[in-house]
Amino acid sequence: MLGDPVAHSLSPVLHRAGYAEVGLDWAYEAHRVASGGLEPFLADLGPEWRGLSLTMPLKREVLPLLDDLTDRARLAGAANTLLLHDDGTRVGDNTDLPGAAAAIRERTSAPLRSAAILGGGATATSVGLALADLGVRAVELVVRDPARAGVTVDALRAHPAGIDVRTSPLPASTAIVADVVVATIPAAAQDDGLVARCAAAPVVFEVLYDPWPTPLAAAAHASGRTLVTGLDLLVHQAALQFELFTGVPAPLDAMREAGERALAAQNSA
Repeated sequence: MLGDPVAHSLSPVLHRAGYAEVGLDWAYEAHRVASGGLEPFLADLGPEWRGLSLTMPLKREVLPLLDDLTDRARLAGAANTLLLHDDGTRVGDNTDLPGAAAAIRERTSAPLRSAAILGGGATATSVGLALADLGVRAVELVVRDPARAGVTVDALRAHPAGIDVRTSPLPASTAIVADVVVATIPAAAQDDGLVARCAAAPVVFEVLYDPWPTPLAAAAHASGRTLVTGLDLLVHQAALQFELFTGVPAPLDAMREAGERALAAQNSA
């Protein structure tokens, strides 16, 4: 796994648990790779490497370094999965998109027509596209700087279903009205005012899992609303990565249990 930061990531825990469950003697490590460092890292890889998981800030930086993209990665304009083939070709995929859809539907079967997404980066794009696949047709991007969310706006508007996308300011006082609120912003940015603005949303999807709970997640849990967690997303997207890397069905339950144990230990430390 590559990105910056990565020390907090549970991805190694999940993948290693999966390998152990199916009897694969494989390794999965986290490597801190800052912006601009991906190309030299890839140049040093040997033929034993099968793939890489990518987190920020590399999901978009990887695109010029690829030989091909899957349709969902092309639509998202970002790849969180890099497949290394025997012939040397590099293919980018995006398991955040189907992983987010699976995480949401695991927690709720309610119809979703509108969404508010806090933040406008690559994860916001993937979750927004997943929601479009689930029936959402109106998306409000709540961001500090609308100009920096242009890539996400364009990607969501390019979805074949035709999505109405608009932006609104993050520091504001008006209530956020939507079937689902998705938080892709740091916990430190979730002040009391923002939590209050999101109080009417029946479904909250908090993509973070560290620190936990975030203010938005805690408020959703306390009020009995449906809460989709960052661990839900991580497990489902990791299971899809596992299958792409290994060609073996992912042991989802074993991976989830390992993540839950690690997160509980992390939160109690």
